[in-house]
Amino acid sequence: MSTLLLTGVNGQLGWELQRALAPLGKVVALTRAQLDLSRPDAIRAAVREHRPDIIVNPAAYTAVDKAETEPELAQAINGVAPGVLAEEAQKSGALLVHYSTDYVFDGSKDGAYTESDVPKPQSVYGQTKLAGENAIRAVGGQHLVLRTSWVYGVHGGNFVKTVLRLVGERSELRIVADQFGAPTWARLLANSTARILQQCLEQDFDESRFGLYHLTAGGRTSWHRYAEEIVRLARQYDPSLRDKALAIHGIATHEYPVAAKRPANSVLATDKISAAFGLRLPQWQDDLAHCLREIYRDLSD
Repeated sequence: MSTLLLTGVNGQLGWELQRALAPLGKVVALTRAQLDLSRPDAIRAAVREHRPDIIVNPAAYTAVDKAETEPELAQAINGVAPGVLAEEAQKSGALLVHYSTDYVFDGSKDGAYTESDVPKPQSVYGQTKLAGENAIRAVGGQHLVLRTSWVYGVHGGNFVKTVLRLVGERSELRIVADQFGAPTWARLLANSTARILQQCLEQDFDESRFGLYHLTAGGRTSWHRYAEEIVRLARQYDPSLRDKALAIHGIATHEYPVAAKRPANSVLATDKISAAFGLRLPQWQDDLAHCLREIYRDLSD
């Protein structure tokens, strides 16, 4: 039986991964309190104690704006820790799965970004996540780096939860309409990771398939259109919203000033991962509908 070491189990992706990875073996799921990724010695100790066959690292410093004022901490968790995990994985012959972000790009490309496009991060968060990718690549060994975008889920804080809260409090929202990407359910990431790892565990697995991939839901939307779809779905489940007058205004990026610069285009091409692992990735609207149904089912229990 394989042993899988999972970091950040309390995060929205870690929470989904704990369930999705369970059929693959013994999952050692660690919280931030149990494994502080800002401490390389703690990382090394955890890996050597549990001796995993697979390390899955969804944990990250994800406070994008706060990272502008805490660059050292963001670099320790996002930039240095992945390299330490890669070193320990290589020493023990383990496979490392690590998650990265659309923020490694500047967003100036017209079409979807491919894995061969040159990164150009515009924020501390993006810079530190790219540093983590580079650290893993420098170590080498068996690894999968999965870049994703606009992650949301049933568990934890995210854009979906924020919109649902705001529409309950307000009659008017102002949402950025000139940034584009693919909202991606944490469950899609977790289930896809499990499918990929199942293939990696097969005896005839071709190790040339290790490396960097983009993994998101299909399609493209703006934050504004995304919010409109969240509200449309929420009206189906929440009686208090069905007849409520709501205005959702689209605004330009410069009308919503934040500390960290966001990429205008976050769309990631997923052809490579679909071909390599046979994944059929749903359109973002389909997964959002499933997630909203589950959120409201949990609220009614």
